Amino acid sequence: MDKLDAIFKPRSVAVIGASSTKGKVGHDIFANLLRGEFQGTLYPVNPGARSILCVPCYKSLRDIDDEIDLGMIILPPKAALEAVKDCVRKKVKGLVIVSAGFKEVGGEGAAIEEEIAEICRKADIRLIGPNCLGVINPCADVRLNASFSTHMPDYGNISFISQSGALCTSVLDFAQSRGFGFSKFVSIGNKADVDELDLLRYYHKDPDTHVIMIYMEALRMRPGLIGEVKYIVSGHRPTPILVIKSGKTVAGASAAASHTGSIAGTEAVYNAIFDASGIIRVDTVDALFDYAIAFVAGRIPEGNRVAIITNAGGPGIIATDMSEMSGLKLARFRRKTHEVLHRYLPPTANFNNPVDVIGDASSDRYRYALEAVIKDEGVDCVLMILTPQSMTDAIGTAKAIVSIYRETTKPIICCFMGVVDVSAGVKHLHENHVPVYSFPENAAKAMGKLYEATKWLTRKILPQYELTFEKERAADIVAQCLKDGKTVLGEYDGAELLKCYGFDLPPMEIAQSASDAVKIADRIGYPVVMKIASPQILHKSDAGGVALNLKNPEAVEKSFADIMKNAAAYDPDAQIDGVLVQKMAPPGQEVILGVSKDPGFGHLLMFGLGGIYVELFKNVTFRLAPIGRNNARRMITGIKGFEILTGFRGKPEADLEKLEKLLVSLSRMVMDNPQIKELDINPLLVHEKGRGATVADIIITFETGDQAEKTH
Repeated sequence: MDKLDAIFKPRSVAVIGASSTKGKVGHDIFANLLRGEFQGTLYPVNPGARSILCVPCYKSLRDIDDEIDLGMIILPPKAALEAVKDCVRKKVKGLVIVSAGFKEVGGEGAAIEEEIAEICRKADIRLIGPNCLGVINPCADVRLNASFSTHMPDYGNISFISQSGALCTSVLDFAQSRGFGFSKFVSIGNKADVDELDLLRYYHKDPDTHVIMIYMEALRMRPGLIGEVKYIVSGHRPTPILVIKSGKTVAGASAAASHTGSIAGTEAVYNAIFDASGIIRVDTVDALFDYAIAFVAGRIPEGNRVAIITNAGGPGIIATDMSEMSGLKLARFRRKTHEVLHRYLPPTANFNNPVDVIGDASSDRYRYALEAVIKDEGVDCVLMILTPQSMTDAIGTAKAIVSIYRETTKPIICCFMGVVDVSAGVKHLHENHVPVYSFPENAAKAMGKLYEATKWLTRKILPQYELTFEKERAADIVAQCLKDGKTVLGEYDGAELLKCYGFDLPPMEIAQSASDAVKIADRIGYPVVMKIASPQILHKSDAGGVALNLKNPEAVEKSFADIMKNAAAYDPDAQIDGVLVQKMAPPGQEVILGVSKDPGFGHLLMFGLGGIYVELFKNVTFRLAPIGRNNARRMITGIKGFEILTGFRGKPEADLEKLEKLLVSLSRMVMDNPQIKELDINPLLVHEKGRGATVADIIITFETGDQAEKTH
C-alpha cells in the first residue's frame, strides 16, 4: 500500500478545525466532504462545538476511538503544530494542512512549517501543504472532496497537480463547463513534504490516471528527477505529462560575465528540464485542457502525415496551416484512395488533401471519405471538420466517425464547429472518447502535440561514447587557481583544464613586449592571432583587444602596440598581464559551448552558433548537466541553424561526432568541478568531418568557498 493512499483513498477523515460557522474554511471543507458523499467515516474535531451539520463533534483526536487515515488541519500555524503532534500520537497515516501563514510569510511561520515537516519525516507521515486548496478524488468508491472547492468534478482519467489553490477553483469550474473529468486533483501549496515528483510517482502507478496535468510555479530539483520523469513519460505504461509553467517573463539571473550567463535564466532551466525528460509544455490553461483531451484518448500517430476531411474550404485551409505549423504535413494519398473518393464523392468535391466533401455532405459521404483515407498506408492520422449547414447531420456523422474509430488504431480528432446545431454530435463523440474541438486550429495543434509525443517515444537511443578524462589533474588545476586567487580564467590559464577533458587548443604564449611577441610567433609558426590578456577585459573584441591572421613579424609588432593602446583606453584600471600570441586555428564552423550555474538546479549547458550571433539571435539550446550522447545530439540538432553544420549549400559537413563528444565532456567537467560558475567556449571552431574541433576563445569563472557545493 502506498503511503499516499491514506490521503487520496482514506477510509476515515478527521477534520481538525471543523467549524459550525458557515463561510469559514473549516465549515466549508467539512460540508464539501459530507455533501460530496464521502464513502468513509467523517470526524469533525472542534472543542467548542457539539455537532457540525448534524454530525457529532469531537473535542480532540484522543476522543475518537476509530483509526484515522487522513487528518485535515484547518488551524493557524501554532495550533496546527500542536494538531500535528496529536496526529502523530494518534498514528494518523496522512495529513493535509490547508491553512496559510507558514513559509510563504516567512519568519515564525516558516520556522513552524519546518518543524512540522521534520515531525512528519520522523513519524513517516506524508503531508500535503500547508497553504493549499486540498485533495479531491471523485472515484465512486471514494468520493473525497477534502477541499474548499464547492464542486466535486466528474470522474475521468486525468490527474491534476497545482501549486496555486486559487487557480484550482477556476480550473474545476472550467472543467465542469466542458464536461471534463479527473481521477485525482490536488493543490500542493508550500510543498513542506509531498512535491511534484512524489505525486508523479503515485499517479504513474494509479491505473485510473492516463494523463497528468500540472500547473507549476517553481519545481523542487531532486536527485534523479529527470530520469524518473523520463521513465514515467516513456517507460512501462507511458503517462503523458502536460505542464503550464507560470513566470515566463520573470527576469532570470542578473547579467553575467559570459554569454551563457547573460542568456541563461529561469526559463532556460525549465525548458531544459522539460526537453530532457519528455514533459510537454503548454502556454495556456485552455491549451492544457485541449491537449489533455487528445492524450486521454490513448492514441498517438506513427508519423506526422495527416489527412483532413471537411465540408467547408475555409476551415480546411485553417487546419492545413496550423497542421504545418504544429509539425505535421499533409499526407499524399495512394491511387486506391483517390479511386474510392472519386467513386463516392460528387464531382464538385476536392479529392486531394484536404478532402472537401462539400457543404451538402450527408453522414454517409463523411463515412466513405473517412473509410478511404484511414485505410491509406500513407496516412498516420485524420482531422475531421464539420460545419453546421442546413443539410448537415451532426449526430449521424458523429456515429459514423465513432464506428470507424473503433475499427482503427490511428488517431482521429474532430472539429465540430458551432454550439447548438452540433451539440448532439459533440455529445456522442465525447461519450465514445473521440477528441472533439470547436475550432480547426485547436484540433490541429492537439494532433501536433500527439506527434510530439511520438517523436519522444520513438527517439533513437544512441550508445554512449567511451571517453577518458584526467579528473585528478583537473581538480589540482582548479584548486591551484583558487589558491592563487584566480577566479576568472582566459585561454592561457584555462587551456590546461580544458585539455584534461579532451579539448584541443592551438599552441600559445603570453608576450610582455612587441619583441617577445615576434619571437613567440616565429617559434609557434604563422599565421597567429593576438589577444589582450586581462582578468578585467573578458570580451576582448569589444575592447579592440584582438588581431587575427597575422602573417609576418611586422604585423605582430604593430598589433601588439595597437592592442595595448586599445586596452588602456577601454579600461585604464585593468590589470594587463600581456598579450597572448596564439597559433591561428584552421578554419571551421563557429559554435559556442557554454555553462551557467543555477543556484537551485545546478549546471546548465548551452549550445549554439558562435561568434557575435549568439547574443544577437539567442538561437541556442540548453540542458542540465549531466548529459549523455542522446542529449548532446538533441542540443546540436535543436538549433534553427543546424543545417549549416551538415554541409549546407556545398559547404563541408562539420565533425558532429567530435562536437557531441565535447558536449558530453563539458558536462562531465562541470560535474567533476562544481566550483565552475560560468564558462564560455566561443567560438569553438568545428572542422570538417573527421578533423575535430579547436577552441579559439575561453572564459571560465569560478565560485569560491561554500557556494560551489550548494547545488551538488
